Amino acid sequence: MQIRPTQRFVSAITRDTFALVLAGGRGSRLGALTQWRAKPAVPFGGKFRIIDFALSNCINSGIRRVGVPTQYMAHSLVTHLTQAWGFLRRELGEFVDILPAQQRTGPTWYKGTADAVYQNQDIIRSTEPHFVLVLGGDHIYKMDYGVLLGYHVAHGADVTVACIEVPREEATEFGVMHVDESGLVIGFLEKPADPPPTLEDPNLSLVSMGIYVFTTEYLMACLAKDAALEESSHDFGKDILPQAVGRDRIFAFPFRDQRTGKRAYWRDVGNPDAFYSSNLELVAVTPELDIYDEEWPIWTYQEQAPPAKFVFNEPTRRGLAVDSMVSGGCIVSGAVVRHSLLFSYVRVAEGSVLEDAVLLPRVTVGQNCRIRRAVIDAGCVIPDGTVIGEDPVADAARFEMTEKGICVVTSEMLGQGMPLVL
Repeated sequence: MQIRPTQRFVSAITRDTFALVLAGGRGSRLGALTQWRAKPAVPFGGKFRIIDFALSNCINSGIRRVGVPTQYMAHSLVTHLTQAWGFLRRELGEFVDILPAQQRTGPTWYKGTADAVYQNQDIIRSTEPHFVLVLGGDHIYKMDYGVLLGYHVAHGADVTVACIEVPREEATEFGVMHVDESGLVIGFLEKPADPPPTLEDPNLSLVSMGIYVFTTEYLMACLAKDAALEESSHDFGKDILPQAVGRDRIFAFPFRDQRTGKRAYWRDVGNPDAFYSSNLELVAVTPELDIYDEEWPIWTYQEQAPPAKFVFNEPTRRGLAVDSMVSGGCIVSGAVVRHSLLFSYVRVAEGSVLEDAVLLPRVTVGQNCRIRRAVIDAGCVIPDGTVIGEDPVADAARFEMTEKGICVVTSEMLGQGMPLVL
């Protein structure tokens, strides 16, 4: 049977798949935002967490057997998962299970992405899946994994790697795939200095998205071999895939928008600049990522917040927001919000002006503040008259500054002690 990549396989292949969303890493590139929480637990898009996108893709694709290995600063992540993802019915074979590092195969914690899967092999085998889908919990995108699994089956692959094209100068930060005309991977380079171009465009490279489909028995054999190698870092990108190239059937799946055939939306929000810009992209009139899409909803814990409120309509104090997203529970009181994103329960007092700002949940902004080009972490209380984003020298002395000049502000930097870890 000829199988087209655009066909859906919800009833057969996706139901025979076990997904692992890897969420144990520290995510140190996000700096202060991950000092007290794992990167997948970082709030995103006004009401979501980063991990909600991979999990929503699973549910929307018909994959309802999911494990989430956790390790670093996992409390807020575990709390979110139990609140947001406990609605599946185990008696129907549906679940999102939290898999903390438990030294299941020896006296070590998770040593790498491959080791995190290896240490949970008994849990995977207990569900008897034919396919294992390995995902990162720290990227923003919408993907029908049924199409990816169909591509894997159609090509008779041992492993299929989801890929996306990026400019060659940016590809040095990724694992880069070198493929032939059939999509077979003939080379895999981890963060190369000179990435190979794609066949279609010499200015682009095909990079791994950190999304892998394995035939289960093949995966288990690879993990067992890797576990026995003392010199291995036990990582999929650094160890498992490079060893398999030229030996096994590894195929690259180009991630495309199913409607247009063009490069699909995908963001690595692993550094503060990318996190900031990806959030503010959502306030555009027609953003690339449509979070209002009812056919592919992003599921999360729905906090019972009252509607956002804007108060006062006087010449000297008028509460308003333009070109912005404002979440439930927010009160903008005689203040102005421009091109900004406010998470739930943010309070902005009169006389203050926010511009190009991202404020995480339960931030309080005092009177007569000016904040621009900044990310304010959850629970911060900005004192009256504070100015952020106008004097780079003064900002650098108080806050964390990104390469592109964005201020990242936490409660500890403000002298307010431990942050509010949501």
